[in-house]
This record gives sequence, C-alpha cells and structure tokens, in this order.
Amino acid sequence: MVYTITFNPAVDYVVHTDEIAVGGVNRTKSEEIYFGGKGINVSIVLSELGVKSRALGFVAGFTGDAIEKGVTQKGVETDFVHLENGFSRINVKIKSKTETELNGQGPNIDDKDLNLLFEKLDKLSDGSTIVLAGSIPDSMPADIYEKILERLQNKNIKAVVDATKDLLMNVLKYKPFLIKPNNHELGEIFGKTLETNEEIEKYARKLKEMGAQNVLVSMAGDGALLLDENGKTHICGVCKGTVKNSVGAGDSMVAGFIAGSAQGDYEYALKLGTAAGGATAFSDGLAKKALIDELLTQLSL
Repeated sequence: MVYTITFNPAVDYVVHTDEIAVGGVNRTKSEEIYFGGKGINVSIVLSELGVKSRALGFVAGFTGDAIEKGVTQKGVETDFVHLENGFSRINVKIKSKTETELNGQGPNIDDKDLNLLFEKLDKLSDGSTIVLAGSIPDSMPADIYEKILERLQNKNIKAVVDATKDLLMNVLKYKPFLIKPNNHELGEIFGKTLETNEEIEKYARKLKEMGAQNVLVSMAGDGALLLDENGKTHICGVCKGTVKNSVGAGDSMVAGFIAGSAQGDYEYALKLGTAAGGATAFSDGLAKKALIDELLTQLSL
C-alpha cells in the first residue's frame, strides 16, 4: 500500500475570465473545482494507474468534508485527521491574459492533532511506501519530515520525498527510496548553476552518496535524469503536446515512478513518470490513464 501525506490540502477554485478589471465586477467564462495538495495529487494519479493508495493528512470544516468526499470519488482511500477548528483552505486561481493565484492559509495544527497522525503512521506495515511532498504549514514543526521518518526507520518502508533545500537534505540520513529535485533546486543545494547532464549527474550522485537510493531530477523541457539505486544513469526526453497546466505535473511524475518501479525496472519507471507528468501538463486537471498510455508510447519509440 502507498500512503501519501498532505498536511494542508485545498479546494482549488479555478476560474477563466477575460482581462481582469481591478476594483470592478468581473464575471467568469468557465470554472472548475479540484481537490488537491501534493500528496493527494500523487494518490489520484496512482489511482489512474491502478495502484491503491491511502491519503493521510489533516482536514477541517465544510471544505475538509468536500475534499474527503472528492478524493474518495477518485478511487483513493482516505484516513484524514479531522481538526476541530477552522476549515481547509480554498485556493483561487484566476486565469485570464495572465494567471493570478490567491492561496488560503489553512487551519492550525496542534500537538494533539499531530499525535493522531503519528498513531496512524504507527500502523503502517512492512513493505508500504510513504510519500512526503511539499512545504510545511507554519503551525507545524520544521523538522516534521525527520520526525516521521525517524518514527518509521525500524520498519521496511520505502520513503519518497519531494521537497527542497533543508527539508530534503535533513532526511537523507534516513536513506529515502526516492527524492525528486528539479535541476534548479539541485543547483541551489550546492550553490551551483547546472547546465549540462554531466553536471546534473555529478551532483545527483552526491545526494546518492549522502543517502538517497534513487535521485530523479526533472529538467523541464530537457526531460529528466535518473540515478538509480544500482548507480546506473537513465535519461528520458520530454513528451510532445501543448502545455495547458503546470499544477501537479511533478506530483504526477512521482506517482508514475512509484507505479513503474514496482518490479524494479527503473528505466520503465522513469518513462512512466515522464508520461504521467506530461499527461498532467497537457490537461486541464490531473493526468488520465488514456493520455498517460499514449505518451508512454511516444517515449518507447
């Protein structure tokens, strides 16, 4: 079973309109509602790929109820901690000639709530995979990723960490199964500007030496590079299509890699991750299996 954690899930309210008149009344041409957060995105794409997962995290209020219902309808099991106060955030995304976002803050999470999450994590069995993705709400301890992996370190559990800077570096000692920086984030970690595949591979190898088992580096229009747990380097190009959306593409890549790596074939895992990321980028929402399969065929030619 794959478990994903979303500390601060959201209702994403996406509106399409003509040019915004600041200070005036604006009307939408169309609108959509999505239920998300990085961990939830991973779970939804895993469901598309036929992989069972359970979404953990924190929800509150009427928006929290809507998130839980919406995620369940996507075929994902949920086991959220329900907070007594506040409400899960609403993110407003206005798409006109330019794109404007107004992201909510989310509810406060206290020690009692955090302990309820830990109790759920204590029940994870050997052979499970846990996904930690994204930033941490201000109300939570800055070392929460470390606390979670320390708590699980005596179990045979694969950890996938999609984070940046100290949040990522501080968990390498727990030997995560997969980390996924992009090329710019990788460069920032080491204070370098990385321009070639050779440079990217060099510094990905440093992260591997520090504990990461598999290092997946996304490189936007230049594809992706994977340094696998056996020390082998794989490079994959990008899929062809029209980019419509940037939200969730990285999460989709993580989901594709997890699904593809089940049999230990890392070249296939990289291709499936790339196809899943591309399918989200070419869609209005998260990737659907039909488009993932179509793009995977492109990469297999």
